[in-house]
Amino acid sequence: MSPVDPVTSPAQHVPIARPFFGEEEERAVVEVLRSGWVTQGPVVARFEEVVAERVGAAHAVAVTSATTALQATLVALGIGPGDEVVCPSYTYIATPNSIVNAGATPVFADLDAETWSVDPAAVEAAITPRTAAIMPVHMGYAADSAALHDIARRHGLAVVEDAAPALGAHTADDFGNRAVGDSEGAVVFSFHPRKIVTCGEGGVITTPDGRVAEQLRLLRHHHMSVSDVARHRAGGLVFESYEDVGHNWRMTDLQAAVGVAQMGKLDRILAERADIARRYDEVFLGHPHLRRRRLLPGSSDAHQAYSVEVLAGAPLSRDDLMAALQRAGIATRRGVMSSHLEPAYVQRFGRLALPHTERVSGNTLMLPVFAGMRADEVDHVRASVLSALAGPRG
Repeated sequence: MSPVDPVTSPAQHVPIARPFFGEEEERAVVEVLRSGWVTQGPVVARFEEVVAERVGAAHAVAVTSATTALQATLVALGIGPGDEVVCPSYTYIATPNSIVNAGATPVFADLDAETWSVDPAAVEAAITPRTAAIMPVHMGYAADSAALHDIARRHGLAVVEDAAPALGAHTADDFGNRAVGDSEGAVVFSFHPRKIVTCGEGGVITTPDGRVAEQLRLLRHHHMSVSDVARHRAGGLVFESYEDVGHNWRMTDLQAAVGVAQMGKLDRILAERADIARRYDEVFLGHPHLRRRRLLPGSSDAHQAYSVEVLAGAPLSRDDLMAALQRAGIATRRGVMSSHLEPAYVQRFGRLALPHTERVSGNTLMLPVFAGMRADEVDHVRASVLSALAGPRG
């Protein structure tokens, strides 16, 4: 638990998130340290296997972060200068940043007002002759994969799914209920400390395409023709070559060891997060001043976050509710940002109007959700939100 100053802080402090570490992660890191192989090596390969097996993907490639994973995937697909990629604005700014860093141009599409996922109709309306890909975002809960992949097939576009916070979620598509990550396109996961499971930092791309996976492996390691592991195991002289310009996007075996241990806890972590969300739903669903997003039929939520919208007419605004919870010792975060309103993108594209995105982003907040969250912490959050929304007592 985060340290609390008893003089200035409330008696109870509930953080927005807390990594779920134990002896398994400690042992795994010590084993790597003792092995002498700490950079990208056999444990990274094992981590990739574990992630691919979990989501049902043919290939998984680990890199330094989900942001670099998105950029690397676009580069591997040949998407760059002159190309456009349609994406939601309602996402962490890493999504459009990855498009810009690949040399392409993000084109922002508005949300569906009820699901808080990118609206397929808005995506299709944003397509131009320069569009090369669609980059939907699974915000813990799954986006409308079936509709988006159908649009991509009809227009001959690639799909790169930003599933940074959605490990463990499921989506409904033409092939039935499938794990996010089991896709005909590429899917990216994050292993940042606030995500479902963590390596400290890291990203993984899953793909059914072996050629794309091989290109990603080359890109992450300076486009070196033979991996360090393969060269080490060859038993003789092996000289590498560099056929193209690549990057240093390698994950370390230290990070991967933590990731393998975390993946072993994934079912428990998902179950605990789901239980916390259920307990929040008991008091917040149907509340006259709060609204939750609607899940798409057949899809599921990994509960990376628990977001609620403060409705017009509530006795206090979203920001005032966050301030009241802070005084009660509860950490919150604003709702997912409207990336198109951030200065970096206003300067590039001017002031765009995305009304559903702006409404949801401007009026939502995230409440604490993490594996290991105690029942009394959940109770404290529930009671504090209800008390604040009850308004002043006279």
